[in-house]
Amino acid sequence: MGKPAFDGQRIWITGASSGIGEALAYALAGQGARLVLSARRVAELERVRAACAKPEQHLVYPLDMAVPDSFAAAVQALEAQHGPIDVLILNAGIAQRSWARDTSVAVDRQLMTINFLGPIALSKALLPSMLVRGQGRLVVISSVMGKVGTPRRTGYAASKHALHGYFDSLRAELAGSGILIQLVCPGFIHTQLPHAALLGDGSPQGHADALPRQGLAAARCAQQIVRGLARGRDEFCVGGAERHAAWLGRWFPGLYRWLLRRVRIS
Repeated sequence: MGKPAFDGQRIWITGASSGIGEALAYALAGQGARLVLSARRVAELERVRAACAKPEQHLVYPLDMAVPDSFAAAVQALEAQHGPIDVLILNAGIAQRSWARDTSVAVDRQLMTINFLGPIALSKALLPSMLVRGQGRLVVISSVMGKVGTPRRTGYAASKHALHGYFDSLRAELAGSGILIQLVCPGFIHTQLPHAALLGDGSPQGHADALPRQGLAAARCAQQIVRGLARGRDEFCVGGAERHAAWLGRWFPGLYRWLLRRVRIS
């Protein structure tokens, strides 16, 4: 049996303090990766680091995806002190649970900044060093909502659709460069993300959704993601039956819209 795909690689995970990011940290540390763990909550990052295999190999590096202008300096300092990043996993994000008519433009702007502008700014800051080395991997944790839309997620779906447009185009620009770009589309995953989902006035929802409570466990989601990444897949979905919505929406859009009108999504 060969060594794990990510053994010895320096992997930077944003949104690593909870949910999918936390589960990815455990899965990748178990493969021998050396992690950089980023989010805003330092205490939670330290908790995750301590729970990882070989915690002494991993670094806590606070980062706020809502402040993309700080990323160039953050990347320069990180690589100067700790060496090059092999894999960047752009996982941090925020959700939404509000009707478009009730949602302020300020909330739409916040969703686009954290879910779209933040990831592209961080990738832009890191990409030059990857290009110099002729190798690297950008992993974008998008959503099934990046392929289709559902009610009460207008700004969220827009931000995830934007990620696909940007990184699909970037993949074409980087053909032959040695840089791999992979887009991952989770469906209903059991995490705390819905608790912090933005309502129309910008306040948090404060409770779980009915469907994600029944969704795939974050640990299983992370296992599926790591397996798909190791296989080099450009884009793939993870989750339960809802992951097929992307396929249905593309090939049978009329049927998808008909079904959507008949399914209650909280």
